[in-house]
Amino acid sequence: MSAKRIFIKGNEAIAQGALDAGCRCYFGYPITPQNDIPEMLSSAMPAAGGEFVQAESEVASANMLLGAAACGVRAMTTSSSPGVSLMQEAISYMAGSELPGVIVNMNRGGPGLGDIGSSQGDYYQSVKGGGHGDYRTLVLAPASCQECYDLTFEAFDLAFKYRNPVLLLGDAIVGQMKEPVTPRPALPLDPEAGADWKLTGRGERAPRILKSLFLDDGALAGQNLHLQQKYRSMQAEVRYEAFETADAELIVVAFGSIGRIAKSTVRSLRAQGFKVGLFRPITLFPFPEAELRALAGQGKRFLTIEHNLGQMVDDVRLAVRGLTDSDFFGFLPGNMPTPEDFDAPIRAAVKGA
Repeated sequence: MSAKRIFIKGNEAIAQGALDAGCRCYFGYPITPQNDIPEMLSSAMPAAGGEFVQAESEVASANMLLGAAACGVRAMTTSSSPGVSLMQEAISYMAGSELPGVIVNMNRGGPGLGDIGSSQGDYYQSVKGGGHGDYRTLVLAPASCQECYDLTFEAFDLAFKYRNPVLLLGDAIVGQMKEPVTPRPALPLDPEAGADWKLTGRGERAPRILKSLFLDDGALAGQNLHLQQKYRSMQAEVRYEAFETADAELIVVAFGSIGRIAKSTVRSLRAQGFKVGLFRPITLFPFPEAELRALAGQGKRFLTIEHNLGQMVDDVRLAVRGLTDSDFFGFLPGNMPTPEDFDAPIRAAVKGA
């Protein structure tokens, strides 16, 4: 594909990013607000020589992803909040078996069926594992259609680099808005990717075993130690946006669509003379803890804004513990935020102790 800009939705940018990154297997089940992804891939994936399967459920689609990943195929599934909840067992199995795959969650309101509007209520589920056992998924949070494309593209490389599931956490705002996107040159498919572990039929080689069951004495402890070392190595992938933080007295911490909306509020308040800045984590795991702590060490104060009742704020407070704290403003899921909604809480935090 050429580098000419295209005007597409965030959901469509995710689908295009996956195709250009070499994804050739997609498994999914319809749920709002991510349905543009399977709708586009239902025709684009077969046209690219890949396989598109509308599974009978989210449970099935996640287990199909596991199977394709075990064969070393670049594969993806997408869903929204309650659908991703159903996938958690398979994602845990993938993490335990060290299988690469990409999962997209276009977060919607909850708990329960909630509504089809925007929310960030799946932060805990996304960054703390979500399923059973001690594991982590690498989590990326886009705030624009371009980031939807870029982060999906890069998610496949990260999944294979670490042999681990990678989760893209968006919401109805970034999924449904339309913006210009500049695609990258499509990656040529590498038949040797994962050549030393993927299941291709034994032939004359030694057998390969991919599993998450470790019953021998001490075997599971050894596997968990290995996994924890891998998760620590993911700190090399930390990404974030720091906007007007150099002279800021108060720093707003927000991710995804809320970070983008809060940035507009910060711009407005800066123009009025308020010394405020924005810190937007792009990797939610690994979390940019060291970078936040460095800002706290400069005497900055913090206000965490989320479209939930308070989840990422726990990680912000852990990052700055012993130096300062973070105030919190939660915009309730079920309502659509605007920059004006964040003006009063930021002003109040500026005046706070």
